[in-house]
Amino acid sequence: MTQRYGGQFSPGGASEAPSTPKLDARATRVARSPARILYVPPVLLVITSLTDGPVTLVMGLIGGGILALAAWLLQEGLVAQAAYDARKVARRPALPRKMMATVLTGIGITLAAYTGDSGLIGSILYGIAAAGLHLAAFGIDPLSDKRMEGIDDFQQDRVARVVDKAEAHLEVMQGQIEILKDRKLATRVTAFQTVARKMIRTVEEDPRDLTGARKFLGVYLQGARDATTKFVDLYKRQKDQDARASYEALLDDLEQNFAARTEKMLLDDRSDMDIEINVLRDRLQREGVSLKPKGNDE
Repeated sequence: MTQRYGGQFSPGGASEAPSTPKLDARATRVARSPARILYVPPVLLVITSLTDGPVTLVMGLIGGGILALAAWLLQEGLVAQAAYDARKVARRPALPRKMMATVLTGIGITLAAYTGDSGLIGSILYGIAAAGLHLAAFGIDPLSDKRMEGIDDFQQDRVARVVDKAEAHLEVMQGQIEILKDRKLATRVTAFQTVARKMIRTVEEDPRDLTGARKFLGVYLQGARDATTKFVDLYKRQKDQDARASYEALLDDLEQNFAARTEKMLLDDRSDMDIEINVLRDRLQREGVSLKPKGNDE
C-alpha cells in the first residue's frame, strides 16, 4: 500500500510552510461559539447611527467595522487556543489574535461611545473598560511553545513541524470535501481524519515514534489531500460513481494502514517499556534489592 500511494498523488513541488494547528469541524464550531454574541454590538451601532447625521453615521460604520473585525479575530484566536490546548507539543500562535481583538474592541467601543454624548474623555474610559472586560473574559493568546519534559528541543521542533503540516493536509481535505455538500462523503473523510489524528497524538506523546510515522504524516497525507482535491474537481462536473467508489476505496486503504501503523507504534512503546522494566528489575536485584511483595517468602 505504501508503494501504491506514495508516488501517485505526491507532487514534487516545494513543501508548505507550517500552519496554525487545526481542529475538526465540530471542535472548531464549539471553540468559536462564545464569541458569536459579539457580532451584535456592531450591528446595533450601525443601525442606531443611520438617523443621526453624516458624521455620526461614518463614525458608527467605522466603529461597527472595527468591532466586527474584533469579533472575528477573537473567534480565530479561540480556535487557535483550543488547538494549542489539545496538543501535547505545539507552537504558540504566530499572530496574537485574542490580544488584537481586545485592542480593537477598546477602539470600537470608544468610537461607539463618542457617537453619543460621552465626550472624548468619557468615550476613552468606556473603551478602556470594554478592553479590560474583554481581556478578563477571554484572556490572552499562548505566549510560549508547548514542549514535553525529557525530550530535547530539536526533536520537539521536528515533531511540531511534521504535525503542523499533517494538520494542514487534513484541513484542506475537509475544506475540499465540504464543497460537495455530501454528508456521507464528509462523514467518511471525518472518520479517516480521526484515525490520522490518533497517529498524530501518538507521535506527540512520544516523539521517538516520528521516524516510523513521518512518511504517513507527510507523503501519504499529502497524497490523500491531492486525491481529495482531484476527486472533488471531477465529481463537481459529473457525478461519476466509479470515481466515488475509487475515492472511498482509497480512504479505506489509507485508514486501515494508518490504524495498523498506529497500533504497531503503541505495541512497540509497550515492548520498550517492558524491556526497560526488566532491565531495571535486574539492576535492582544485582544491588540486593528484593522485588518480592512483603509477606511473600516464596
